Amino acid sequence: MFTTRPELAGTTGMIASTHWLGSATGMAVLEAGGNAFDAAVAAGFVLQVAEPHLNGPAGQVPALLVTADDPRPTALCGQGVAPAAATPERFAELGLRLIPGSGLLPATVPGAWDAWLLLLRDHGTLRLRDVLGYAIGYAERGVVVLDRMTETIRTVAELFRTHWPGSAELWLPDGRPPEPGTLHRNPALARTWQRLLAEAERCTGREAQIDAARRAWSHGFVAEAVDRFTHQAFRDDSGSAHPGLLSGDDMALWSAGYEEPLITEIGDWSLVKCGAWTQGPVLTQQLLMLDGFADQLSYVDGVPTARTVHLAVECAKLAFADREAWLGDTPEAAATVPDLLSADYLRQRRELVADAAADLRPGSPGGRQARLPAVLAETRGLAGGVGPAGEPTVRASGVTGGDTVHLDVVDSRGNMISATPSGGWLQSSPTISELGFCLDTRAQMFWLEEGLPNTLAPGKRPRITLSPSMALRGGQPRLAFGTPGGDQQDQWQLCFWLAHVLGGLNLQEAIDAPAWHTTAVPSSFAPRGWTPLGLEVESRLGQSTIDTLREYGHEVTDAGPWALGRLSAVAREPSGILRGAANPRGMQGYAAGR
Repeated sequence: MFTTRPELAGTTGMIASTHWLGSATGMAVLEAGGNAFDAAVAAGFVLQVAEPHLNGPAGQVPALLVTADDPRPTALCGQGVAPAAATPERFAELGLRLIPGSGLLPATVPGAWDAWLLLLRDHGTLRLRDVLGYAIGYAERGVVVLDRMTETIRTVAELFRTHWPGSAELWLPDGRPPEPGTLHRNPALARTWQRLLAEAERCTGREAQIDAARRAWSHGFVAEAVDRFTHQAFRDDSGSAHPGLLSGDDMALWSAGYEEPLITEIGDWSLVKCGAWTQGPVLTQQLLMLDGFADQLSYVDGVPTARTVHLAVECAKLAFADREAWLGDTPEAAATVPDLLSADYLRQRRELVADAAADLRPGSPGGRQARLPAVLAETRGLAGGVGPAGEPTVRASGVTGGDTVHLDVVDSRGNMISATPSGGWLQSSPTISELGFCLDTRAQMFWLEEGLPNTLAPGKRPRITLSPSMALRGGQPRLAFGTPGGDQQDQWQLCFWLAHVLGGLNLQEAIDAPAWHTTAVPSSFAPRGWTPLGLEVESRLGQSTIDTLREYGHEVTDAGPWALGRLSAVAREPSGILRGAANPRGMQGYAAGR
């Protein structure tokens, strides 16, 4: 159970997340004297129980943070690497040209546990028991089942019954998906966390206990259970059963770490993103390109004009084409980012924006020759991306796109964090019964074609879609924000930024403002489909705006009035005033503070 610290009177703060239980948990930790990082860790573990179709214990978590003592942002990398046995040659032997989106083959090293604990050790103040106790309680006693969780399980129920018995045992009580509004328990996961705590508490001292819990995961019983499990073969979306490639040794050789983030001056702001191993630079590139169109961008009564949306969409296509050609977990990709954001290159890209909707066109930063994955010619026109509200697009085979949660926390001292946990989705990989969770499928984001920045290689991180954001003003941390949504994350965050910074809307108004995204972006999820001229919009843009967008040549789909994005945000003003906002779409995001 959580123990308060009587010497602390409680910390004022603000938290916003994609589920009210995560936000309530984070606020409880702040009230009990924890700081923003304690609150984020506690909330992160609760979200693994409350939204298991969107993230899980074996997933990953990239984050951006600043401490009260140092306003320089840091990136936390909780994305595990490809296993030693994962090579393009291995998949070629299996007759596969794309990595499956479900099953055991696409597993990378689980990253979330180690990342959360590293953050807690280095920047938190509370014991592991204090922050993990909330999640253990919910796993033991149950959480209320969401409608979309039931829909997700129903979609893959036959796969569970026929091919993944451990998943059927956990997620099909009485042989059926749990009904919305009922309680669902995961006692096996609670036991796993309790055992990790027990092994940790054989040591004395807060930091020693946290490190012991990290070892118990990566070198102990969790890694041993994973190693045994991945030797079994389970059906995946290739239509065949395959054993996994991840081993206990892979888990023992990896640990989370910190990196320098990408910080770029944009007007009066400094935007902070993770580097080339994520799609983070895409948001930066979009905003810098749009800066050259500043005189054509506008909001009227909180709604963007058709010209604003068109220019944003065309800049997004150019930036995402560069993502496919240039971003990945390589030194060369990291070295390319400054050229992607250089004034000369941005001017060249800006000159390609016309009054007609265009196709995918990568550029040549620094004179490099662009090359897109050859398979995109075959996946053109296939369904891809995510569901309209950043919730699952789930196939009966377990293939899932864009399943993610997000949380932002700031406290009165000035500690701030933006984190986008994801992976380990209940529907995309078979449950390890003795642990109460499944592995992730993030390796599906790699290409198997040789010579690309995001080509699969052992020990390499996939170029992920997860993309937390932070912004400074006058050198001081002012804003943390983000959203689930796979490839749409840095499009929906663009909508938020434009509404807040350009449109002058406050945090909640900016989140509520009509959103859009293009589907001319090759999906990072199997089967990697994309629709070159596709554009999804919220109907609140207005019919005249939608008609004008069609005149530009966009193939517009009206997604409904409240359908796109699941943003949350917190802010800290120089006066010390804290603000927060959460997404009304989906009806489970929540912001809390005092």
